[in-house]
Amino acid sequence: MKKILIVIFLGFVVLSVAWAYQVINRPLPLEHPLVLEMPQGAGVRTLSQKLSENNLFEHGFLLRLIARYKKIGGKLKAGEYEIRPMMSVLDVLDLLVSGKVVLHKIRLPEGKTTHQLLEIIAAEPLLTGEVDFNVPEGALLPETYTFHKGAKRSDIIRYAKNAMTRTLERVWQNRAADLPLDNQGELLVLASIVEKETGRPDERAIVASVFINRLNKGMLLQTDPTVIYALTQGKGDLERSLKHKDLSVDSPFNTYKYAGLPPAPICNPSLAALEAAAHPEDTPYLYFVANGEGGHNFSRSLKEHNNHIKAWLKKRK
Repeated sequence: MKKILIVIFLGFVVLSVAWAYQVINRPLPLEHPLVLEMPQGAGVRTLSQKLSENNLFEHGFLLRLIARYKKIGGKLKAGEYEIRPMMSVLDVLDLLVSGKVVLHKIRLPEGKTTHQLLEIIAAEPLLTGEVDFNVPEGALLPETYTFHKGAKRSDIIRYAKNAMTRTLERVWQNRAADLPLDNQGELLVLASIVEKETGRPDERAIVASVFINRLNKGMLLQTDPTVIYALTQGKGDLERSLKHKDLSVDSPFNTYKYAGLPPAPICNPSLAALEAAAHPEDTPYLYFVANGEGGHNFSRSLKEHNNHIKAWLKKRK
């Protein structure tokens, strides 16, 4: 009788182990990806509860037993995790130990002022904290940045600042020879003007050449976006057409009134604008005006430029 009981017991153990092995390795009943959020300090019991609430795994005791056996009970990391179809409960445990949380994206568009980019960052509900330090104009590299839920807004800003610092340094080191620019700061200012003047990839280096040619000749840059920046102080868009009287505003950013580059950038330029400013095309152009088709007409002389203006005004009518 004793031997029979031992055999029955061993058989029960074998069947239990086989059942447990099957349960923990079979895919969870999930048809679509599910984001599971683990709060700070949560452990296996919390995971078990969340899996049960989503009808994915009802064997909490078994889950806790596995975690104890694998010695991972205190190693689960907080955050959002994507549970995908065909994952087993073992896969879920490994995922939470790895800390490979769901990453979200925030896009900082090119051509925006720092004030505008800070507004975008402030409006992102998945970020936390306030920005309690000064961010200079042109200091942020427009790009799409990834972050986990609960990341700090100040961290996004530091990432963007570091990205601009590294990018500007690299572009400056590889710039074309004989540019009338004394330092990285002036390259950044020129790139910000190029960024605001055109969004066409095929025009950026040509637009940059116009301003380089004007700087070399000691001409006023006479670029409207700098006047707009003087009027708005970088707080937003002008939201109206620029008027002739605006060109007389007394500001160091008014390139119709003051020679040379303005004292600071007028927006946060993209890598493409930085590259264009550092590698302008070799052209004889000194003027450009919109052509009414999304691009610009470029001119060598004022007479040619005035003819292009007349054509543009005619097309507008």
